[in-house]
Amino acid sequence: MRPGFHPPLSSTVSTTVTEDMAATLGGKKIHPVLATVRMIEWMEWAGRKLILPYLDDDEDALGYHIDIVHKNPTRVGEEFSATAELVGIEGNRIITKVSARNVRGTIGQGTFIQVLLPKSQLHNMINPPQS
Repeated sequence: MRPGFHPPLSSTVSTTVTEDMAATLGGKKIHPVLATVRMIEWMEWAGRKLILPYLDDDEDALGYHIDIVHKNPTRVGEEFSATAELVGIEGNRIITKVSARNVRGTIGQGTFIQVLLPKSQLHNMINPPQS
């Protein structure tokens, strides 16, 4: 990691909920509100955006653990934001507190942990050698 990667650091991403972000099951819309999986996707994006400026050229990170509570709905057409705040680093694990908010307040919160790895190790995990 490049110098300066330590608390307090945070990153926020924002968007408007679209129809394709609504809760579905088996391709059928259940509710006209932000799906939990889409909220988590934006939380992960905030976490990724947080670390990108600090990654060395030979390293990358991938999601390791996420623990989220989706507390309140956000309707299609409404804006929301997701924020990741660096809590700390334990070995190669980057721990962030994540939250999502809309105009009415907090819609979700929890923890997102990424694992820092050499790019070569990540490449070998994704593309194992054939025997």
